[in-house]
Amino acid sequence: MIIPHIEALIFASDKPLAVTDIVELLNNAMAFIEDRASEEQVEAGINAIVEKYDAEFYPFGLVESGGGWQFLTKPEYHSTIAQLNGDKYLKKLSVASIETLSIIAYKQPVTKSEIELIRGVNCDYAVQKLLEKELVVISGRKEEAVGKPLLYSTSKNFMDYFGLNSADDLPKIKEVLNQEIVEATKVQREEEEAEAEVAVKDENEEKQTGDSREEKRLDEEKPEF
Repeated sequence: MIIPHIEALIFASDKPLAVTDIVELLNNAMAFIEDRASEEQVEAGINAIVEKYDAEFYPFGLVESGGGWQFLTKPEYHSTIAQLNGDKYLKKLSVASIETLSIIAYKQPVTKSEIELIRGVNCDYAVQKLLEKELVVISGRKEEAVGKPLLYSTSKNFMDYFGLNSADDLPKIKEVLNQEIVEATKVQREEEEAEAEVAVKDENEEKQTGDSREEKRLDEEKPEF
């Protein structure tokens, strides 16, 4: 039964484990067994473990992320465990860092000058912060460019942090823009409806004020007997 061994390996690993890695580790550990573990067996074992931890009384589950499998806390418990490590766990980023990271993610590998051309401002500080947080890495040099500038790409930590297995898992730009348009339209509609309600309310109040004034005028004009 290799399932407990697969579970133990993934649990003990400090990084996501790919199926090929698990197969190799299993076969090294159980070399005395005639039948060597295959990728199909490991994948079947992983599916069984995923199903096991899908039960709602487990606060964590087995997730494919960062190019391999690892145990991760379920989203509904993130705010609870964030208290243990504060900002380090949350990895808060400034707007400039988020913009820079987005450009690197979609344009990688990319140079600083290419990032700055898109953002329109200097990005030295933002890139340095992303390197410190290990969300991006220096992936080489642009040999054909003058001065052979450094190239930046997203790291395995980036993939792990955002639950991605490759850059192909990133939302398509068109999808992101469409969502922004939908949200903007929704907000605009809500604002227009709110303005219409205020206008109607003001109109009713003005009408009531006018009626009150007219009634007062008529009362004052009544002949006295």
